[in-house]
Amino acid sequence: MSSVLHFGVSTQLYHAQRLRHDHLAEVAAQGFDAVEIIATRSHVDYHDPDVLDAVAGWLTREGLRLHSMHAPIMERFDGAWVNPLSIAATDDAARAQAVRETAAALELARRVPVSVLVVHPGLQDSLLSPSVRNSRRAALRSVEEIVALASPLGVRVALEVIPNAMSTAGALVAMIEELDMPDVGVCLDFGHAHLQGDVVEAIETLSGVLIATHVHDNRGQRDEHLAPYEGTIDWAGALLA
Repeated sequence: MSSVLHFGVSTQLYHAQRLRHDHLAEVAAQGFDAVEIIATRSHVDYHDPDVLDAVAGWLTREGLRLHSMHAPIMERFDGAWVNPLSIAATDDAARAQAVRETAAALELARRVPVSVLVVHPGLQDSLLSPSVRNSRRAALRSVEEIVALASPLGVRVALEVIPNAMSTAGALVAMIEELDMPDVGVCLDFGHAHLQGDVVEAIETLSGVLIATHVHDNRGQRDEHLAPYEGTIDWAGALLA
């Protein structure tokens, strides 16, 4: 049985700007047939129904499939993160706010089909401090709430491999097994997996739960978002795996 490969690109390329029709037109003109939209309010104001209607119209006009939407992880982006959001926050009010923002972003899925919602299980290590921590229990509760919102819309939830101890490939598999929910899988971020160690090992660990990918490269020290082969990921081994 043959399978068709679909190549998409993320609006991470334009994250510091308001998303515009010409951005999606450029994506389509380069031969991509799918896209991931980053749900940051400074990029796409998902609280504004008119904005969501416009984005859905642009996608339809350009013939782009919205494979995935990245759940909100910050209030806005201006070249740096401003007011990070965390579904794993130890403070329940902060955790609930992150879930509410995710629910608001999912309104786009009422206008155009979305296959996958990519979710960060907490904050990366670089944003943690003695007063800002990740709670696995909070993350599990939040994922259950998000799945309850996403599943009726036909959207699966992908927990992303990110640079924190709770979100390694092995830790996410254990989390999914504990959740035991069919609409939850993993988004393998190659760059993040490289920062954590062995990309090939991560691929093998996630082989049964992988539903989305973020494909980029780095030199193993920081999240540079380089094109593949511009960093130090073993792409020959990764592609074979």
